[in-house]
Amino acid sequence: MIEIRPSEERGHNKISWLDSRFTFSFDQYYDPEHTQFRSLRVMNEDVVAPGGGFPTHPHRDMEILTWILEGALEHRDNTGGSGVIRPGELQHMTAGRGVMHSEFNPSKKDPVHLLQIWLLPDRKGLDPSYEQLAFPDVELRGHFHLVAGPQAAVTIHQDANLYIARLDKGTEAKHSIAAGRHAWVQIARGEVKLNGSMLSAGDGAAISDEKEIRVEAREPAEVLLFDLA
Repeated sequence: MIEIRPSEERGHNKISWLDSRFTFSFDQYYDPEHTQFRSLRVMNEDVVAPGGGFPTHPHRDMEILTWILEGALEHRDNTGGSGVIRPGELQHMTAGRGVMHSEFNPSKKDPVHLLQIWLLPDRKGLDPSYEQLAFPDVELRGHFHLVAGPQAAVTIHQDANLYIARLDKGTEAKHSIAAGRHAWVQIARGEVKLNGSMLSAGDGAAISDEKEIRVEAREPAEVLLFDLA
């Protein structure tokens, strides 16, 4: 079963420096039909204007991933974690028992376009931590490459694995789903055919009771796939 979450049906909020789309309920946007999918709690698509950003604010008991599509984002937190994230780099923060952090667009002329993802942790009260890792294009090109999970290069505290694929037009990526598991597919860019259904940038899909996911690019595309308990 595949349930598509069309891009245009997502929540939307726009202020002077931030344009956000919400796949699931977030902040003041609430949709009782779309609060989360399995352990995937937040899938926000943000565009931050030059010089704009999120001032210091708290998080706790959440696994937070940030994937940059265009531009750069600067992170600082009260544990000493810091870095500038660019396309091809995945940032992970375990908020655990509590962390304070800020995120800003360091550019004076270019916006930053990103996906911010929250997963519920497998337990509360973890030690806060920060990591950032680059994935060369060759690792992502033409197939689903594992980038984050309990035993992946970027380690998250949840029975969830994140794969990312960059596909040229006409190419296909496949992923097998073990019995009893589920998947979420998020189209970051481009247009694809997912097990027979057409999806475009911003669309997502909740997948259950399927043995295999097949994604064929109808134009150059970037796709995130979450394999979830």
